[in-house]
Amino acid sequence: MKEVLRTNDPVLISYLQHVLNDAGIEVFVMDLHTSIVEGSLGVLPRRLMVLDEDEAAAKRLIDEARAQRPVDG
Repeated sequence: MKEVLRTNDPVLISYLQHVLNDAGIEVFVMDLHTSIVEGSLGVLPRRLMVLDEDEAAAKRLIDEARAQRPVDG
């Protein structure tokens, strides 16, 4: 698996999961439970992971989605 994004923004993670899933790319969010355990202080970022063969397509879709998103943290 390859990391395609690391962020503390749960809304961005959710949005990009939706974008990638709609494109047929399976997404796994790592460190979700760790960030919850730390008390939602936003100290530990979550990582968006995809299969190795989906990395290039996922990065392209993420770049396009972030360029179209009006507010991005």
